[in-house]
Amino acid sequence: MHKVERVGVVGWLLLLALGLNLRPILTSISPLLDDIRVDTAMSFQVAALLTTLPVICIGLVALCGAWVEARLGEGRGIALGLLCILFACLSRGLIADGNLLLMSALLGGLGIALIQVLVPGMIKRQFVGGVALAMGVYSASLMGGGGLAALISPRLAHSFGHWQVGLWVWLIPALLAFVLWLKMPWHTPHSLAQKLSWKTFIGNRRAWALAVYFGFCNWGFMTVVAWLPAYYQQLGWTQQASGALLAWMTIFQVTAALSMPVLAHRIQDRRPLLGVSLLAQLMGFSGLLFAPLLAPAVWVGLIGFGLGACFVLCLLLSMDHLHEPRLAGQLAAFVQGFGFLINALAPSLGGLLREVTGSFHSTWQFTVLSLLAMLLMTLRFSPASYSRIGAFNALSPAHGGQR
Repeated sequence: MHKVERVGVVGWLLLLALGLNLRPILTSISPLLDDIRVDTAMSFQVAALLTTLPVICIGLVALCGAWVEARLGEGRGIALGLLCILFACLSRGLIADGNLLLMSALLGGLGIALIQVLVPGMIKRQFVGGVALAMGVYSASLMGGGGLAALISPRLAHSFGHWQVGLWVWLIPALLAFVLWLKMPWHTPHSLAQKLSWKTFIGNRRAWALAVYFGFCNWGFMTVVAWLPAYYQQLGWTQQASGALLAWMTIFQVTAALSMPVLAHRIQDRRPLLGVSLLAQLMGFSGLLFAPLLAPAVWVGLIGFGLGACFVLCLLLSMDHLHEPRLAGQLAAFVQGFGFLINALAPSLGGLLREVTGSFHSTWQFTVLSLLAMLLMTLRFSPASYSRIGAFNALSPAHGGQR
C-alpha cells in the first residue's frame, strides 16, 4: 500500500495546515504597521526588521537543510517549528514592546524556516504516489495563508480595538497543526545515508548567478509584503482595504504557481516564461509608481501573477542544471538560501528609502530597475549554456562529464 494512502485524511490536513502557518508571521504585520509604530515608537527601518528577520532565518536554515534533517528528523523538526510559531504568535498578544516584537519575529522565522526546509522531504517520503498533488496543495496553502493573514488581521484588530489581536490570533492554526502532527505516524530516519552540502557550489559562478537571479526576481514579494499596505494607507486607504490588496495578490500568486509548471513542462527553454513573468511584475510595479490609484487591483494582480510564476520558474531553472537528484537538491538549497538572504534586504532598503525621501516612490523605482536588470540577465540562461558549466557537470556522475 502506498504511503499516500496510509497517511490518509490526517496527512493531507497536516500538509494543508503546515502551509497555512508559514506566511502569517510576515503578512499580518504590514496592514497594522502604522499602529504598531505608534505604540512601540519604531522607525520605518526598525519596523522593517519585523519582516526582514524571519526571511534571514529562512535563508540561513535553507543552507543547513541537510544538517537539520540529519540532527532532528522530519517529525521532531516540524514539531519544533510549529512550537516556535505558536509561541511567537502568543508572545505578540502579551507584549507591546518593540524589542520583544523583534524577538518574536526571530522565533517565528526560525519556526517557518525549520518547516519550510523539512516539508519537501516529508512529501517525498509520506506521500509516495501523490508527490505532485501534495506539492501543489502545500504551495497553494502557503501562499493562501499569507493572503488570509493580510485580509483577516486588520479586520480583527479593528473589531477588538487593538493591533495585538490581529497578530496573536495566528497561534490558533499553529495549535491545530500541532494537534494533527501528534496524530501522524513518524518513522523517518534521523540521519541521511549520504549528506551533501551547499558548499559544493560556493566557488561556482553560475551557482551565484542563479542565486542572485532568484533573489532579485522575487525581491518584489518582500517589498510588497512589507510596504504595500503602508503605501496605500498614506494614499488614504483603510487598514482593511490595504490588507485586502495583499489577499488579492495571493489569488494570482496561487494561480501562477499551480499553472506555470504545466506550461513549463512543455517548454525546455525557461526564458520565454520567465520573460513574461518578469514583464508582468514590471507592469505592476510601474503602475504602483506612476498611477497607484488608477487600477490598483490590476497592478497588484500583475505583481502577484509575476511573483508566483517567477518563484516556481527560478527553482525549475536551477534544477535544470543537474540531473543527479541529490546534487540538484543541494543546488536548489544554495540558490534559495542565498536568494532569501538577498530578499531579506528588501524591507530594510524600502524602510531606509522611505525615511530618507519621505515616500515609497524610491522603493518602487528600485524594484523596477532590478526587474529590468533581471530581464537582461534572463538572456544568459539558454539551455545550451547548461553544458558549458564544467564544474557542475564534473560534480554530477549522471552527466558523465558533459551534458
